[in-house]
Amino acid sequence: MKQGDLLPEVTFQTRVRDESLGGSNPYRWQPVTTADYFKGKRVVLFSLPGAFTPTCSTYQLPGFEKAAAEMADLGIDAIYCMSVNDSFVMNQWARSQNLNNVKVIPDGSGEFTDRVGMLVRKDNLGFGARSWRYAAIINDGRVEAWFEEPGRVDNCPEDPYGASSPESVLEWLRANPSRAAA
Repeated sequence: MKQGDLLPEVTFQTRVRDESLGGSNPYRWQPVTTADYFKGKRVVLFSLPGAFTPTCSTYQLPGFEKAAAEMADLGIDAIYCMSVNDSFVMNQWARSQNLNNVKVIPDGSGEFTDRVGMLVRKDNLGFGARSWRYAAIINDGRVEAWFEEPGRVDNCPEDPYGASSPESVLEWLRANPSRAAA
């Protein structure tokens, strides 16, 4: 992906709480499209190799959660965290991280991640197909800015982190005030 590219249209299978179902597990399947998440909004999207993994859980996701107020002041309407994990895993991870500002998007089959060219194999870690670490500013479904970790390759022996950090995204937003108002 690069600046100006349009995001692919994908339907994500999510689980949402629905009290009308009753019982001890009142959740139902809710298909949500790329347009539902991105149309008419200016958002930060970041993707990472997996829920509950060390860098993702210790630095990247909490960092975006903490940066949410400043990002909102800089014209961001929402922050989304995507991973090639199913909705059950993503919902439990969000709960364990006590998220109030970042919303999670489950790309369980990796369709979106593949279509944006970021699906990599991580068989060397027993993960299978996962997302390469990246972040983006998306304005009404189009890439405004793209932040990709260097060295994208299948079975990468390292897990680079820096280019897609909340600090990098904030630095870009601060340096581009003319784009801060959607």
